[in-house]
Amino acid sequence: MKSRGSKKKRWCLICREKPQTVDSDLSEEETRDQPADETAKKENDAAADQKFTYDLLVIGGGSGGLAAAKEAVNLGAKVAVLDFVTPSPQGSTWGLGGTCVNVGCIPKKLMHQAALLGEAIHESAAYGWQLPDPKTIVHDWEALRTAVQNHIKSVNWVTRVELRTKQVEYINAQGYFKDEHTICGKMKNGEEKVFTAKNILIAVGGRPRYPDIPGAVEYGITSDDIFSLKNAPGKTLVVGAGYIGLECAGFLNGLGYDATVMVRSIVLRGFDQQMANIIAGEMETRGVHFIYQAKPSKVEKQDDGRLLVHWVDKDGKTHQDVYDTILFAIGRKPLTQELKPENINLKLVPETDKIDAIDEQTNVPNVYAVGDVLHKKPELTPVAIHAGRLLARRLFGNSTQQMDYVNVATTVFSPLEYGCVGLSEEAAIAHHGEDKIEVYHMYYKPTEFFIPQKDVTNCYLKVVAFRGGDERVLGLHFVGPHAGEVIQGFSAAIKCNLTFPKLKETVGIHPTVAEEFTRVNITKRSGLDPKPQSCCS
Repeated sequence: MKSRGSKKKRWCLICREKPQTVDSDLSEEETRDQPADETAKKENDAAADQKFTYDLLVIGGGSGGLAAAKEAVNLGAKVAVLDFVTPSPQGSTWGLGGTCVNVGCIPKKLMHQAALLGEAIHESAAYGWQLPDPKTIVHDWEALRTAVQNHIKSVNWVTRVELRTKQVEYINAQGYFKDEHTICGKMKNGEEKVFTAKNILIAVGGRPRYPDIPGAVEYGITSDDIFSLKNAPGKTLVVGAGYIGLECAGFLNGLGYDATVMVRSIVLRGFDQQMANIIAGEMETRGVHFIYQAKPSKVEKQDDGRLLVHWVDKDGKTHQDVYDTILFAIGRKPLTQELKPENINLKLVPETDKIDAIDEQTNVPNVYAVGDVLHKKPELTPVAIHAGRLLARRLFGNSTQQMDYVNVATTVFSPLEYGCVGLSEEAAIAHHGEDKIEVYHMYYKPTEFFIPQKDVTNCYLKVVAFRGGDERVLGLHFVGPHAGEVIQGFSAAIKCNLTFPKLKETVGIHPTVAEEFTRVNITKRSGLDPKPQSCCS
């Protein structure tokens, strides 16, 4: 037995500094009095004396988890990834790669592109293309679905091959905690295997929610199902007006299907509300129907297979209509309860079940989290990827760089896209006060809209900046074609502390829609008309 004052040299698992001499026999009282970070470090150091199968075990084979796993292997760590997809209530399932690849960003963008192509076909006659009568042109849902699913399967295969090449062990099992260093993996056949690791990364993401109403789970679908739907969706009710709901309604309308959006409260909660309402108004002009301040109460299947949907309006009055498909897009829930967090006393945020991590580290020192399971962090694929890579570098590469969750750009792929980065007008005023904020805005006319005489009413942008001082730009918002491509470049400028004078000094590329940001000069405060007088004004 060691004496109370004995010393022992140990390697730090987090930063791999030179061995530190630490007291290995502190009393309970001394341990309790130490700062939390010191206690966490000693607990992690104690783990170094044990033998684990892996340096890092990732639970979840989505974008964030895979990024962390591959980066960790590049830095010499031994890594495994556990991934398992529970079928949706409608039986939809998919392969390795997570939400983005299988039932998120990628298939969504492909179907959005299909809708844009349909729009372009009808416009092309104005440019001299001789086509059959546009009324005779129809869309083949089965052909699109097959093409999209074939692409997804090819990405699944490439992902597995890449993991094998990089020597990341892939385990098709649903993982849950046995203790802070031990994961039980339940295989497809029901067998359970045990895995141990020094560090464990939670990257399980989330799945769509269903409302607690009769018939919702039995007859409704979500974004888990729409991209692999075997039959054309037909007349569709989309419940929810977040970005997933609007994007799905938008491409369904563009493909020729009757689409209705049911809005419980507001459109695009969390986004700039002026821009959100512009998007909703623009979609309505295209034929998308909106039912405001309403929520469904019951779904019934009729003898002909169609769905009778009952809903209640703001006054409590009940309405009903018949649809071929009802798609719920009312939010997502993190898959944290499936991890049996109680086994390691993992703290979850009440009501949301999300993880309130500090620099991706949970309250359990060797357990980390990235992606959509994190509390009040952007639920975006590139965010999870970047955070995962940076975490791996800190764990295994002596890095100290932390993830910056501020000023992350995003785009809503509605028919006329909406891209933004930084603060909304409302948030800027709430944070800094209306007197300290200047909002520059303008409408513009995309050149490609001229010949087919497309409606330019909703092509609009605004710049939110400090009033006075260096006039630093706090937010950029853009509604128009290629919004994602436009905002991506300006997001880098925001990261570099872009000011409004510097924006005005930038020479635009003519004729592009992106150059409109360099031409904006009218403030909302002035009350002047922000509509353009010519294409080069």
